[in-house]
Amino acid sequence: MQDSVSAKECIDAIAANVEQTVIGKPQQVMLTIAAMLAGGHVLFEDIPGVGKTTLVRSLANALQLPFQRIQFTPDLLPSDIIGVTIYDEVQHDFSFRQGPVFTTVLLADEINRATPRAQAALLEAMAERRVTVDGTTHQLSPDFFVLATQNPTDYEGTYPLPEAQIDRFLFRLSLGYPDERAERKLLAGTDPAAHINDVPPVIDAADLQNLKNMATYVHISDALIDYAWHLIDATRQDPRVRLGISPRGGMALVSAAKAYALCMGRDYCLPDDFQTVIGPTFHHRLVLNQTTVGEDPVPEIIQDILRQTSVPTV
Repeated sequence: MQDSVSAKECIDAIAANVEQTVIGKPQQVMLTIAAMLAGGHVLFEDIPGVGKTTLVRSLANALQLPFQRIQFTPDLLPSDIIGVTIYDEVQHDFSFRQGPVFTTVLLADEINRATPRAQAALLEAMAERRVTVDGTTHQLSPDFFVLATQNPTDYEGTYPLPEAQIDRFLFRLSLGYPDERAERKLLAGTDPAAHINDVPPVIDAADLQNLKNMATYVHISDALIDYAWHLIDATRQDPRVRLGISPRGGMALVSAAKAYALCMGRDYCLPDDFQTVIGPTFHHRLVLNQTTVGEDPVPEIIQDILRQTSVPTV
């Protein structure tokens, strides 16, 4: 893959393979791929049964990457995630037994079912792609990619994610119910999850690293950097927002826009790229002045910011 055109063909092939089992969600599939190319993690917040787990497992198969799944429950311990040091009576020495976090694609299923202590066990891994146990640091895969699912926070038995951890997710996505055509296709056929293992591989780890490198070199003009800054600053000035987007959140916006541009077959960014990724990037990072009951006001706030920010000509 030497150019954005061949990269686009490769990315489209990955998406097509995943969409064999995830019916009617092409945009969410493409955004998940973009997050991976940007080196970020994805949080899926949705009701059970809409295909979150199927999407994650299908993506891992299409990429030929090691995959592990952790079912988060209230009794989950940090050592169940990162591993534990044990005493070997034969060798008369201590050895480290790796936990499921030592993989490339990690599905953290129902992450907000576990206690904050267990949730925090992923923080270092997500931020630095390493874990520290008993003073010893263990490196994870450079392509370590967390896709976490969580139930809506009004469900019983859930624990809100710490703000420091939720900020480590590049995107917050929702699959939602399928449209009528897609759901009729689901009802008329077999369960797509039964065919997850049939998803053929498209690329390997070396190809993935090549795509990620290409995403970092996608060109972004000074006018678009200015546009991104105005979008970020608008969140800090909005009276409905108590905590706006941080510098880290701003860098996440730019990285996401560049990766999405590559997914669209370009080696340069357009305003459309920022307008597409701003919702998934900003939604979980905005802290509002007051808790609202009923409809989520954040999408409206983001749309207001987009409308009020002048779009550059590039």
